[in-house]
Amino acid sequence: MQYVDLFLAAVPTANKAAYSKHAEAMAVVFKDHGALSVVDVWGDDIPEGETNSFHTAVMRKDDETIASGWVVWPDKATRDKGMESMMSDARMQEEDMPFDGKRLIFGGFEKIIDL
Repeated sequence: MQYVDLFLAAVPTANKAAYSKHAEAMAVVFKDHGALSVVDVWGDDIPEGETNSFHTAVMRKDDETIASGWVVWPDKATRDKGMESMMSDARMQEEDMPFDGKRLIFGGFEKIIDL
């Protein structure tokens, strides 16, 4: 069963081009370590919630935009092996994140529906 990693980040809006370049470089690394596909998206129509929202989840500042994405793996075992091997990939050390990584939210999910 396919496995999906999701992430959510607050990125300085001025860093959109740098973020896109970073995301593209990271997508290549993910694919080289077994991912089937990588998607990155830039927030466009994200309402603020009354109790909680994407904005509060990542403590978005006024000069930031919400970015999100997902990585699809063939299965959890491939994901676990791929993530482990990525940690020793020199390209991971070379990339500077154009956002505050301490506010990055991420996690792995088992796919249950795919229509």
